[in-house]
Amino acid sequence: MPIVKNSNLPTFDRLQGEGRTILESDRALSQDIRELHIGFLNLMPDAALQATERQWYRLIGESNRVAQIYIHPFTLPVIERDEKTSAYINEHYEQWDNLKKEGLDALIVTGANMSVDGLLQDEGWLQLRDIYNWADQNVCSSIWSCFASYALMAFNHDARPQIFDTKRWGVYPHYVLNRTHPLTRGINTKMDVCHSRWGGISRDQYEAAEFIPLIESRDIGVHMSVSKDGFRNICFQGHPEYDTASLLKEYRREVMNYSAGTQDSYPPYPENYFGSKTQNILTETQAKILNDEEATIPEKEIEPLLENTWTDSARSIISNWVGHVYQITNVDRTKQFMDGINPDNPLGLTQRK
Repeated sequence: MPIVKNSNLPTFDRLQGEGRTILESDRALSQDIRELHIGFLNLMPDAALQATERQWYRLIGESNRVAQIYIHPFTLPVIERDEKTSAYINEHYEQWDNLKKEGLDALIVTGANMSVDGLLQDEGWLQLRDIYNWADQNVCSSIWSCFASYALMAFNHDARPQIFDTKRWGVYPHYVLNRTHPLTRGINTKMDVCHSRWGGISRDQYEAAEFIPLIESRDIGVHMSVSKDGFRNICFQGHPEYDTASLLKEYRREVMNYSAGTQDSYPPYPENYFGSKTQNILTETQAKILNDEEATIPEKEIEPLLENTWTDSARSIISNWVGHVYQITNVDRTKQFMDGINPDNPLGLTQRK
């Protein structure tokens, strides 16, 4: 079944307006179907907070039809917010202390705009470490996306991302390294993934931390890896949740930063993303901006020209994840696993070898 509209969060109405399937709470309560409760720790800055919500909610909601899925958004007080965003969070987000008491079946932690060194030096971010420790003992499986995966590796494995000279962003081909793992079974053996980052954890670093790389690009490195138990912690360095136009909007922000003087050089195109027709349009726009003429990125003209080559694979991975959470988490959401599940081998991978 789809995501349940369990609050007046505007993202639900936005998704319904797009034609997405969202289950009204009264219908959900009348159905005798198992429910899942997924925590959604949104660490993104104000400008990207709601867009990140929609991206992940879309991906989760369209990836599985097994259970009624309740998503519980929350954030951390250490992140400074403007007045409008603070009001939005106060109205629509939940409190971490309450979620701990009620319990969760699974957890997703988003990226954030900050450095790992800043994270480790700021005591306010220690709550993120506390959440990891709590999830390790109480949640069936956790997804750590982009910066959150770096925080996990730094906190628990003393592994920090290697910093690139330039930002790496675009759409990159990837290959499945383990085709029999339950999270990658049935997906395309070659797929595209969006990336947008200034650094990364290498395959050697993951393996030294006893993580198992599952999906890797020859151009930009490991995208997906899992903890040695095979399921309880999942790291994404790329962005499976990105919409078709996400990189376009990011490119527009970089152009605006250049125009405002907060960025020294005009941004390069995201790799493997814009086709030749789009590049011709953007070249004309760039020429006007560099000539101090008034010009903006014509998003409405460009969006129909963009191709999406990653969402189907992302949806398959998340479908596998939700399906296995459903199979092994306890019906009582305050308990981590069903009786008889080995926390060190929750998917029974050892027996399969």
